[in-house]
Amino acid sequence: MTRTDLTSLPEIGKVTAEQLRAVGIPDTETFRAVGAREAFLRIRSQLDPGACIQLLTGLEAAVQGVRAGDLSPQIRADLNRWKKSLG
Repeated sequence: MTRTDLTSLPEIGKVTAEQLRAVGIPDTETFRAVGAREAFLRIRSQLDPGACIQLLTGLEAAVQGVRAGDLSPQIRADLNRWKKSLG
């Protein structure tokens, strides 16, 4: 089965794709199965304790296949609340 490169998704550039691969998410199929929040948690705990809301928002947009600016205000607010709950 052919796996799709992470950079084929909106909001996933070379650096983010490298981060995802480094935390065990090698392709788009795995990324969508894991989800944005779990991917963010992995990056935050294993690579970048200071991972920001922009990364989380970009990951969520990528999972949904849209640009970050196309996420609804409700989704953005939910992501912000969730990230703040992490401390």
